[in-house]
Amino acid sequence: QLHLTMSEKNELTKSLEMVQKELEEKENEMKREISEYKDRLFQAEKDHQDALTEANRKNEVEIQACQDKVNSLEHFISSQKLEIEHLKSNKEELNNSLKEANQTLGELLKIKVR
Repeated sequence: QLHLTMSEKNELTKSLEMVQKELEEKENEMKREISEYKDRLFQAEKDHQDALTEANRKNEVEIQACQDKVNSLEHFISSQKLEIEHLKSNKEELNNSLKEANQTLGELLKIKVR
């Protein structure tokens, strides 16, 4: 009886050791998988951050180019307004000169008719 019990105990001990070994192997495998997933997640986050940084850089360059274009157009509009004011002033001066010339012509014609 004792021999049978000891034999069963040995078998159970071996079985338990095998189960513990399998559990350890599964635990190690799961740790490896978790480590791989963490590495992949880290890489994906890094790639995403790099892409975001690059997109932001491109947007800043594009925004600056647009701002430069706006500034250039504002400068152009300002110079055109000045040119318009100058042309209006010249037109007014020409109109005044034309009126004076017409008055002088009228006076000359009156003198000639007499």
